[in-house]
Amino acid sequence: MLTVASLSLLLLLFTSSTACTTIGVSYTSAGAAASSPEHIAAVLRSHRISAVRLQAPEPSVIRAFTYSNISLLLEVPNHLVSSFASNVSAANLWLYTHVVPFYPRVKISAISVGSNTVSTSQADLSDVLIPAMQNLKRSLNSLGISDISVSTTFSFIDIMNNAFPPSSAEFQEPINRMLIRPLLQFLEENNSSFFVNLYPYKVYRLNSEIPVGFALFRDHPYNFRDDITTGVRYRNLFDMMVDAVIAAMTVSGHENIPLVVTETGWPSYNSGNEPEASHHYSEMYFQGLITHLKSGLGTPLRKEGVAEAYLYELFDNDDNNDTMQVTASGSGMQNWGIMYPNLTMKYNIPFSSDSKRFHGQGIAGMAALLLVISALL
Repeated sequence: MLTVASLSLLLLLFTSSTACTTIGVSYTSAGAAASSPEHIAAVLRSHRISAVRLQAPEPSVIRAFTYSNISLLLEVPNHLVSSFASNVSAANLWLYTHVVPFYPRVKISAISVGSNTVSTSQADLSDVLIPAMQNLKRSLNSLGISDISVSTTFSFIDIMNNAFPPSSAEFQEPINRMLIRPLLQFLEENNSSFFVNLYPYKVYRLNSEIPVGFALFRDHPYNFRDDITTGVRYRNLFDMMVDAVIAAMTVSGHENIPLVVTETGWPSYNSGNEPEASHHYSEMYFQGLITHLKSGLGTPLRKEGVAEAYLYELFDNDDNNDTMQVTASGSGMQNWGIMYPNLTMKYNIPFSSDSKRFHGQGIAGMAALLLVISALL
């Protein structure tokens, strides 16, 4: 006889949901001049978007998210990193402008000190990056703020070596020895996450042997790649790239640090000769990505997957940002926005769909369980 207590426990175990990735968007004020930050924040709430990465965190934009329950990831511009490293008062001043007036009414979860600081197109900040992060963390501690984490953002292409198969992945040298290893130690000591911009589109463009369907989460019998060392079969390029970063962190001795994908996307337009930069492919990528992240399946090397993933970007941006706007071949301007300037969505993206999933065999397994229960009652 099945008791009420045992029935309740069985249902609880079966229907408990896995932790799903937090899905957010990257947002700058560029491309949305006709809309106030308050209006944009309201629209994001209506789409149930729970996290926003502010690449240019102007105080007026931060203020717009007051009491919104949307978490913010703020970014310190690269040109301030050296001053943060040399003088803690510079970090204090930035916090008194961008954090103190709003926190905790605005839910600020993390701060990235610089972005793509080891890119060949950026000034080399490797010597000052960690001192800048340490000073910012000291400033937060002196203000009694302990729940805002500090990290920095890398580009996957700039830091990875031998990324495929994932089991062979390592961080590039000398970046690994000089910067990434001490950074990982800082992140572990301060309960912070590793931030990386990760674009399957760019890797696909650089590797002609990769099928486009593998990069677009298409369910096809031949859309897979095997890691012959681990025996793991990968069904999409995103998971391979994530696991390459996780494997490289493991080689560096820090396998348990959470991973945040600070940018990912697929362009809907390219002014050069790139037919894959299309509205149709962009929609397929975002739909496949969000469905995958909401499934709770994670990746083969990390069952919980990435902690957060930010879609790049909210609006098309005309800035000549080499890490986002220029193609893998170095020519052509691209559109990456998921919204039009009038705040309507470009694509049918399932932000607000139910993200819960059942263990075992999903809905089919639940139906079977109910049949067993009915027979026992």
